[in-house]
Amino acid sequence: MLAANALFDPLVNALSHLLTMLHSIIPNYGWALIALAAMVRLVMWPLSEMQFRSMAEMQKVQPLVKQIQAKFKGDPQGQNAAMMALYKEHKVNPLAGCLPMLLPMPILIGLFWAIQNQITEKHSPFLTEHWLWIGSPLAAHFPNVFASSLAVPDIFLLCLYTISMYFTVRYGSPPSTDPQQQQTQKMMAFISPAMIAFFGFKYRWASALYIYWLASNVFTVAQQYWMFRRFGLIGPKRAETLALAAAEPLPVSASKASKRLNGTSGDGAAAANGKRSYRPKKRARR
Repeated sequence: MLAANALFDPLVNALSHLLTMLHSIIPNYGWALIALAAMVRLVMWPLSEMQFRSMAEMQKVQPLVKQIQAKFKGDPQGQNAAMMALYKEHKVNPLAGCLPMLLPMPILIGLFWAIQNQITEKHSPFLTEHWLWIGSPLAAHFPNVFASSLAVPDIFLLCLYTISMYFTVRYGSPPSTDPQQQQTQKMMAFISPAMIAFFGFKYRWASALYIYWLASNVFTVAQQYWMFRRFGLIGPKRAETLALAAAEPLPVSASKASKRLNGTSGDGAAAANGKRSYRPKKRARR
């Protein structure tokens, strides 16, 4: 953990200063963390839009992908060549959605250390900071469930965050027509929250961290729902998009690409297998 802290020192310091600045405007660290989560989501908006646009394009060509898989079932090289030609013709980049998914991770790690460093300080403001039920008379009556300050764990907040994690993972990807992929999405939606709950109970993270993570999940799910509808991944546009894609014929370039890879062209399939194609000879005119 120390190595990770040193590696992310510039990011940790920047987030610490940003959080302190927000606290000077919003005189409560709970609400300042929520504002920070909203700011991060807004900064990430262009990358998220690129991710969802890529998802939408992949969904549109999915029926054509299935056609290629069926047509080149016993020819992996031809299938790959046809896939690349299909993506090129429809201007689809399968890797375009990876960066927006990976970029928030350093921010989460940096913010973890930014909050953790402030909590461990001798006169940390988190030790006396309250938020909603945290530090209220309810917390005094049920200290094992509700936190007394933002520096100590809150079981109720952990449960809320775990529930939000289920919806974030479960609906973080557009509905799939592949039964195996659907099953994988359902399994991950239960495994990820279970892991979060386990580590949360084990390491007893501060409630300030849960406030940020919960807010970030809520903003993420709202953004996902809006963009899914905008790009036709759910709702009335989805059925229309899939119907048009299913009716579209397989691009000629996909077939040509696989034939070039196999060294065939047009009627040259027999020649590629070492057989001579028969063509009737023309009689010479007398």
